[in-house]
Amino acid sequence: MELVQLYRAFADATRLRILCVLQDGPLCVCHFQTVLAEPQVKISKHLGYLRERGLVVASRRGNWVIYALPPERARSTELEANLACLADCVKTDAEFKRDRARLKKLDVACSPVAGKRDAEAACGCAEAG
Repeated sequence: MELVQLYRAFADATRLRILCVLQDGPLCVCHFQTVLAEPQVKISKHLGYLRERGLVVASRRGNWVIYALPPERARSTELEANLACLADCVKTDAEFKRDRARLKKLDVACSPVAGKRDAEAACGCAEAG
């Protein structure tokens, strides 16, 4: 990915928030709605943008699509460096802190192991649908 494209993708607050919460593990769109307190259509639009540029990957589970960051081995050094910078910003930015607090509450609800989410863990939505 070209550096200019990477920074264009990072130039939107919602996309930054999505990338930030994905650093803790995969989520489905409905969980993004809860964590980011944004409408589904807005989240889906930004996930599509990030997916087209290879900044997130998606896997289908029945009717649900689970989004995650690409595996570390598939990430460019530029993406890896910017994700590390984003992780540092979480410590000081109020909006990122609120997202992280909501994500921590969600962790217990969506994972079979409290505090841990991974791509193979069943999404709570998949069980409900």
